[in-house]
Amino acid sequence: MSAQERIKETVTGNPVVLYMKGTPQFPQCGFSATAIQILKHLGVQNLHTVNVLEDAEIRQGIKDYANWPTIPQLYVRGEFIGGCDIMKEMFQSGELQKELDGL
Repeated sequence: MSAQERIKETVTGNPVVLYMKGTPQFPQCGFSATAIQILKHLGVQNLHTVNVLEDAEIRQGIKDYANWPTIPQLYVRGEFIGGCDIMKEMFQSGELQKELDGL
């Protein structure tokens, strides 16, 4: 299975997916740490994370999949939401909570 196929299967098979550097317990960059903090603050229970540092194909593949050059990347219900800056903006405006409602 190609990296693109694995990514598609992951983002469509889980309600909330965060591609990040490190793990929720040990984020390996400040942006990933911020993304995790936001999702924890919002009470996201069913978060599926992928540590891109463990797989070079996925690390590059996720950038190609969303045509987005940076990590972390958040997906909700199979749709790309954005990276850390977009997550922060959406969190502050209340949009991110609305996007996550019902999950």
